[in-house]
Amino acid sequence: MSEQFNLEIVSPERSFIQKNDVTEVVVPAFEGEMGILKDHISIISFLKPGIIKVNSGNEENSFYVDDGIVEFKDNILSILTSNIFDIKNSDNIKIQEMIKNAESDLSNEKLDDQKRFIISQKVEVLKSLNSN
Repeated sequence: MSEQFNLEIVSPERSFIQKNDVTEVVVPAFEGEMGILKDHISIISFLKPGIIKVNSGNEENSFYVDDGIVEFKDNILSILTSNIFDIKNSDNIKIQEMIKNAESDLSNEKLDDQKRFIISQKVEVLKSLNSN
């Protein structure tokens, strides 16, 4: 019996990924990192800035995501996000610019706690990518 399910990741610019041979996906949900396997209970959750890990076949791919919504139902995982990129093809200059912009946003004294948390999370994840 196959342990595979379907994955679709969409950003405003394009359909980022469509795969039908995925065995596991780990997403950075607000509740914490969430692993999804075939026949997982149906869920809808929000994503925080972090790394999505996709296992299919003998390979694992990692993608940075700013935010989004994840839905799993009937062995189809759908992820909608405003910004995503493949970590192995990432541009260090782009990451540095994203860190600089996020740190600038953090200096705004009018930020509420939730926005401050999300931006801090973004800075932390991007810095970890830039140090690799």
